[in-house]
Amino acid sequence: MRDLVAALVAAALIFAALSLLTTLHFYRKRHLRARERELDRGRTIIVELPTDPELTLFTEDAEHFYYGANLIDKREIMAVRVLINGSPIAAFVSPRWTGTAHQPTAFEDRPEGIARDRWDVAIETTGGTVLVECGAVRERVSQELARKIFDAVKLDLE
Repeated sequence: MRDLVAALVAAALIFAALSLLTTLHFYRKRHLRARERELDRGRTIIVELPTDPELTLFTEDAEHFYYGANLIDKREIMAVRVLINGSPIAAFVSPRWTGTAHQPTAFEDRPEGIARDRWDVAIETTGGTVLVECGAVRERVSQELARKIFDAVKLDLE
């Protein structure tokens, strides 16, 4: 009887492992196809953001930035800011829009607390503000993602 239970448990574990392996395989293929589609469109991939349930790409071409399905026209960008827990820590205002009055971007602080600092990038355009959520995955990872997006937008504004 004990051998039968052990065999059933082993079979269940093998089935679970194969199921996870199959899911991972299809996830990787789907992710690779998404990256290839972006590259085929002539876009440059700046970062891959850890969003739920999959990664979201932040890309650019000559005229626009793309945050997932959101299109951000480069000519309409007035300012870019790096936010930590909703408060700006770095900012750059476009020289094209220096005569326009800006309100500093700030968003509600999230209840994650100091243990899970939230890193975001606010891209202010003439049509509103786009909040690019970089996440709260270990401080360095999210900080690097936010910095890469900030630098790419800032470089375009300069």
